[in-house]
Amino acid sequence: MSAIFTILTVLIVIASILLTIVVLLQNGKGDGMASNFVAGNQTFGVRQTADMLEKVSWGLVTFILVVSIVTSFTTGTKGTEVDVTNKIENAASEQQPSFPSAPVQQSAPAQEVPSTPAK
Repeated sequence: MSAIFTILTVLIVIASILLTIVVLLQNGKGDGMASNFVAGNQTFGVRQTADMLEKVSWGLVTFILVVSIVTSFTTGTKGTEVDVTNKIENAASEQQPSFPSAPVQQSAPAQEVPSTPAK
């Protein structure tokens, strides 16, 4: 793993934790955790606080999305190409089960003839 990959992964984890906190602070349909911060709501007003928390949450979601895409490009594939098709074809030809070419001849079971006719 490269250092860039590790750094970007740590940033994604930190942003995810911050996003969780911001979402929990937002007002829901009922009373959310934001009702505990009355002083902040009185200073900034309820509407401005809700708008700010919403903008922060969308910003964090965008950050996580972009950094996740960038992180996927930093992993790279160096020398890991393996041609599996040759191995599969060779294994299939080597391990062919031997089935009989003609069905096995079985004799029909002998039928008993009743000695006395049925009444």
